[in-house]
Amino acid sequence: MSAVLDAPAARPPGRFFRFARSLGRIAERGIGIVIFLALWEALPRLGVVSDAYLSPPSAVLASIAQLVDTGQLWKHVAASLQRSLWGLLLASFSGLVLGLLIGSSKRLAAIVDPVLQLFRQTSAFALFPVFILFLGIGELSKVAIIFWASFWPVLLSTVSGVKQVDRLLVNSALSMGASQRFVFFKVVLPASLPSIFTGVRLAGAYSITALVAAEMIGAHSGLGFLTLNSQETFQIPTMYAGILLLAVLGLLLNYLLALLERRLLRWRKGLSLDD
Repeated sequence: MSAVLDAPAARPPGRFFRFARSLGRIAERGIGIVIFLALWEALPRLGVVSDAYLSPPSAVLASIAQLVDTGQLWKHVAASLQRSLWGLLLASFSGLVLGLLIGSSKRLAAIVDPVLQLFRQTSAFALFPVFILFLGIGELSKVAIIFWASFWPVLLSTVSGVKQVDRLLVNSALSMGASQRFVFFKVVLPASLPSIFTGVRLAGAYSITALVAAEMIGAHSGLGFLTLNSQETFQIPTMYAGILLLAVLGLLLNYLLALLERRLLRWRKGLSLDD
């Protein structure tokens, strides 16, 4: 009996084991990317696909290094970031405000829903000629197409989030004498944030997709312009460099939005049954 009581308790894993587990998770997640890059490098090198159509990653990275050396990389990245962020910010703000109003008022929802359903079925790319007609081929039309593509996910997710708020929470706050303003900002809005952030992250992805189309017409800078111009001049490694940079830009934007979501919704951890 005493031997059992005197046995030392199992120690938690040390730093080395935690570090090893972290490396294992990173390796598990990265193995697919490594295999993909290896196949991509091998196909043109072995002549399976002509490098005139598919440049190997080594050539693409060399092209990116050349863009860095000439100072062109930051020029194109900055132009794309400016357009994408302006469109996304405007879409997020307007979608959030309008979504909160529609979700909170059944009468307003009944009035504007038919018009919104009609507009949201209209592709941003189909409206590009209209944007150019009214706004010209400058920056405004490019921001407008990004705004239109990014607006709808935020709006619909906000409306859905407000409508899904538990009425018991609202009624409980009202029964304790809380004002409508207090209920809106302290109950409805926080409860809607998870759904709202889902829409914002979708809008971030749509803003990059729309950015490519926006920069392919009337632009002189930006990653979309770089990609199309390189294809037209048959600079294939640079074309793939533009595509790769657009993908990285989208991943970084999604990561930043996910980080912002975790910071603002830290209270959700307390609701998890696993914690």
